[in-house]
Order: sequence, then C-alpha cells, then structure tokens
Amino acid sequence: MLLLRPSWHGPFDIVGDVHGCLNELLDLMAALGYRVEPQASGSTVSPPAGRKLAFVGDLVNRGPATTGVLRLVVSMVNAGQALCVPGNQDLKLVAMLKGSLAQPTPGLARSLEQFAAEPAEFRTAVIDFFEALPGHLVLDSGKLVIAHAGLPQTMQGSRSARARAFALTGETTGEIDEFGLEVRCNWAADYRGRALVVFGHTPVVEPLWLNNTVNIDTGCVYGGQLTALRYPERETVSVPARAVYSESRRRFPPNQSLADQPEN
Repeated sequence: MLLLRPSWHGPFDIVGDVHGCLNELLDLMAALGYRVEPQASGSTVSPPAGRKLAFVGDLVNRGPATTGVLRLVVSMVNAGQALCVPGNQDLKLVAMLKGSLAQPTPGLARSLEQFAAEPAEFRTAVIDFFEALPGHLVLDSGKLVIAHAGLPQTMQGSRSARARAFALTGETTGEIDEFGLEVRCNWAADYRGRALVVFGHTPVVEPLWLNNTVNIDTGCVYGGQLTALRYPERETVSVPARAVYSESRRRFPPNQSLADQPEN
C-alpha cells in the first residue's frame, strides 16, 4: 500500500482511537451519515456520496469488541471505502498473534480472548492487514497527514524506520509521571507545517487543536467519546461512550451521561 496519495483529496471522515468499541463506532458512523446493514457474511456499508472513512489506528485492545471492529474496518478498507494507519496497540496485537510477544497486558489479553473463538484464517487476515499498512498517510496534495501519534514536518512522506516509529508512538522525554507512565514530548507545540496533521494516541477530553494539528483521541474506551474530524470542513463530530470499558491510569473523566449515573 502506497504511503503518498496526494491525488486523493477527500472529503474524509477521520476517526480517532476505537480500541474495540464497536457500538460507538457504529453510532459515530450513523452520525456521519454512513449506513451499515448487517449481512450473513458481514456488514454492507453505504457511505455518504463521495466520502471515505480514515482511521488513525489503535483499532484494538481494551474494549469489548475488537474482532467486530476489525471485521468492519478491514472489509471497508478492502472495498476502497476507508483508509487506515496502524497504532502501537494494533502492532502489539499482531506481535502476540504471531507468538513474538511474551506477556500480554490486560487490554491485550481481552483481545486474545475474543480471538480464541475466531478461525485461523481470520487471525492471518488481521496480521496481513496491519503489516501492509503504511506508517502514515499523505493526502490532498500534501495538505493532510494522518499518523497515529502525529508526525513532524521533516518526517512527512518519509519511509524511514525513524518516521514510522515516531508515527506509531511519538517521542518521550525519558521521564516517568506520577501515574508510572512515560512523559511524551509535545511535538505539536513546535509544529509549523503546511499540512494539517490528524492524530490520536494520547487521550484528551475534547479534540485538541494546536498549530495546524488536531488530536482526536477523546478516550472512548475510558468512557469519554469517539470523535471524527470531517475534512476539509475541519469540523469534529463526537458520540459518547456507552460505558467505561477500561480504567485509565491517568484517571480519564467519563462523558457527562456516564458521570451522571448513580454509583452502585
């Protein structure tokens, strides 16, 4: 799959980190005007005229329906209805499915439980799908870049291992925060590029715009929202998570509808 698609001008609906939240993905697609019709062999998707979905990665892990998300997204990409870049969680799942990762995290273990009921052919198809994806996408005559953790201007369009690694995980300062997590560098604070960079990876309560970049990972799996950026309109559309599926070590706040629910 090619990295550069400058002749693809959109319009696109770019979806943040899904993390196995299938119901919320279907809610978001409906809000964006995509019609999904379940079929015996899978779902048939009818997009709004001329539009494509694009995914910033981290389709998997932590949520309740990783395999369902994968079936939908892989079928859409194969049908030419969607684009996708991999996230770090996606490649951790691939490593585990290939037997090259020894100890799964709880979120990854949840995905493996879901894969236990799937045929070997599906596991192979998922591995092939993620391994064929580009590290990032350059679209619309270089005016749009999609990368899981973002990408500085100097790396846009590069096929180097360093650019791919940055697109997957960004960079860290080497410090550990009070939650025991690595402190990530705020590359967007110094970004001055022409391309709009759309990314996820680091959960934020609302879509975060900074210097022609936007982070659309609004923490759906933690009870936040699932967000899409409509491009070229630069409008965001969000739907609330239906539940808190995984506890964030940084104590991510749930959306208002969940926060208002009485505690058990």
